[in-house]
Amino acid sequence: MKQVYNPYLPSYEYVPDGEPHAFGDRIYLYGSHDRFNGGFFCLNDYVCYSAPKSDLTDWRYEGVIYRKEQDPRNQNIPADAKRMESSIPGMDIVTDPDEQLNPPGIHAMFAPDVVQGPDGRFYLYYCLDCLPEIAVAVCDTPAGAYEFLGFVRHADGSILGRREGDLFQFDPGIFVHDDGSIYLYSGNAPINPDAVIEGFLQGSTVMTLENDMLTLKSEPKALMPDVRNSAGTGYEGHEFFEASSIRKINGKYYFVYSSVQSHELCYAISDKPDEGRQLCGQHPRRHRMRRRTVVCLLPPPDQPHQLQPSGMRGKDFVRRERSHCPGGGYLLWPE
Repeated sequence: MKQVYNPYLPSYEYVPDGEPHAFGDRIYLYGSHDRFNGGFFCLNDYVCYSAPKSDLTDWRYEGVIYRKEQDPRNQNIPADAKRMESSIPGMDIVTDPDEQLNPPGIHAMFAPDVVQGPDGRFYLYYCLDCLPEIAVAVCDTPAGAYEFLGFVRHADGSILGRREGDLFQFDPGIFVHDDGSIYLYSGNAPINPDAVIEGFLQGSTVMTLENDMLTLKSEPKALMPDVRNSAGTGYEGHEFFEASSIRKINGKYYFVYSSVQSHELCYAISDKPDEGRQLCGQHPRRHRMRRRTVVCLLPPPDQPHQLQPSGMRGKDFVRRERSHCPGGGYLLWPE
């Protein structure tokens, strides 16, 4: 690998969990938003950066696109609310909570994803820390001011994640098929057998949505094997952990995810968006970097118009995330 232009974001910026998408003639980068010297992940509001498809050295700050206080779960906070307490090693030393943590009762926004819906508007899917639902915000433009729309819900109106038997929702990925079908991917899984929590329902799932972008058209079904059920599948040692991301390339569906190794990005390929995946490769990372890092595509120099994150035209690049590290990420170009 060789660097294209790095670091490609300002040295003060921290945007892990990056999801790049091509809308119009620009690439838009969405992600969670870490705080410098923060006491936990993802404490800041969502921001967006964009660049022309023809020049990925020319990144533009689009500003804050969605604030955590816009989510109703972060409103009307009880007076006796407690702060989030980290259980992550190395993240439990907080000298100034007012600077290094969110206010009591305010939940952080984890890894998001964005898609253009059938009505032409743009839909942002996300989860709040330690809460089981998937929320959706909407905007008329890719990097404008998103407004809270609602929660993903079952056909009977009950909110996904709250009903008995629902799995815990996490790191949603959203994909609109060529035929108009809307696929929503979600979930996380134990990182090792010792991390299995009795009664805590986890797993990789896929479901479809109605055109309102909120209501389930089909109920969630299991997608990827994890450490509890991977024996004999070929996924042993590279089981699903979190960070669902989907791309269609040359008629094949590439499911990209973070594995239980915590230092690699894996991808599995299928002829269908919701089943039949075969593990095909890993992109190793030099040290532990959390959650989603996704594949986008870079065009050949003489064909800049062919950049399409959902099509295999041109060379591919990987956005390597760096949480709490200057630059917000690196672009890696395959030799």
